[in-house]
Amino acid sequence: MLTDVVSCNDLIKWSAVLAAPFIGSFLGVVVQRRPEERPITWGRSRCEHCGTVLAARDLVPVVSWLENMGRCRYCHQRLGWFYPGIEIAAVAVALLAIIADGGEGTWLDCILGWWLLALGWIDLRRWLLPDVLTLPLIVAGLALAAVFAREQLVDRALGAVLGYLGLRAIALIYCALRRREGLGQGDAKLLAASGAWVGASALPHVIFGAALSALVTVVALRLTGVRLGAQSALPFGPFLAFATWLIWLFGPVLI
Repeated sequence: MLTDVVSCNDLIKWSAVLAAPFIGSFLGVVVQRRPEERPITWGRSRCEHCGTVLAARDLVPVVSWLENMGRCRYCHQRLGWFYPGIEIAAVAVALLAIIADGGEGTWLDCILGWWLLALGWIDLRRWLLPDVLTLPLIVAGLALAAVFAREQLVDRALGAVLGYLGLRAIALIYCALRRREGLGQGDAKLLAASGAWVGASALPHVIFGAALSALVTVVALRLTGVRLGAQSALPFGPFLAFATWLIWLFGPVLI
């Protein structure tokens, strides 16, 4: 019996790792197409340079990119690091989920991590957090609490409300003082989603973690020679997404 449980847990864990590159490839499509409202689940993948429809052998995560040395098989233009980058990031999400959980909750950890990865990457590229991704994330967090953790439902519902209202209030105050927008409504909706998953009691830790990771990023950019002034800005969504997932994974240890 113990052997069966161990085998089941191992199957759950490593199935997430095996699926991760393919899910990462799909996330790449979402990040590329969703902001432009292009079809995601239909429409063949094409080379962005020559427009050639890609065959199955061109779409194997990471492997196809390495096989062609980062170039299109047909026009030989450089393809960049975006797709292998997000595919590797999806694998990293799965591995970190295994380290943090390693049990039946691994897939749920991964789904949240992959969802937040897509949101953070879109915001990094487009300064946009689409409602079509943030709002369902709020609903999913509350629905999971209602079904599997009813004792947390009030805290999570309160977290969703306070997350949105709190960040909107900060944004309005900032705009009134600085005469420019500092935080968008997308950031507030993402923090609402965070509250729906980790609860109101964990929101201060999410905000602190996001602010700290943003500060570390700014320092790293300065050290690498990137000039940042008073008018410089960074999207806050990636840092909120990163902090939310870490609190979800390691909350009992970090809080």
